[in-house]
Amino acid sequence: MKLRDIAHSRTGDKGNVSTISVIAHREADYPLLVRHVTAERVAALFAGIGAGSVTRYELPLVGALNFVVTGSLGGGVTRSLALDAHGKGLSSALLDLDLPPSSPPDRPV
Repeated sequence: MKLRDIAHSRTGDKGNVSTISVIAHREADYPLLVRHVTAERVAALFAGIGAGSVTRYELPLVGALNFVVTGSLGGGVTRSLALDAHGKGLSSALLDLDLPPSSPPDRPV
């Protein structure tokens, strides 16, 4: 199962820092996010682009995790030579993360 099967994402860019929120479609899937979408896994996913530290914030009342990823934008969106290194591209890569199988997700509401 892919992360995108149970969650969607929103992003923001500020300088060379990207913030990526991962929001569960269903309240019941939030514990799965907490257990399997760790700061360490996100850091490993973005290590190839030179990302620095990754800090995870848990937002249980909205069923979301927020990741602050430093050094992830090639010096900043306006300085980077990459075509799509900003948050939207990073969030798409994060939503492709493999998760262990669980019950089939319901359609998002």
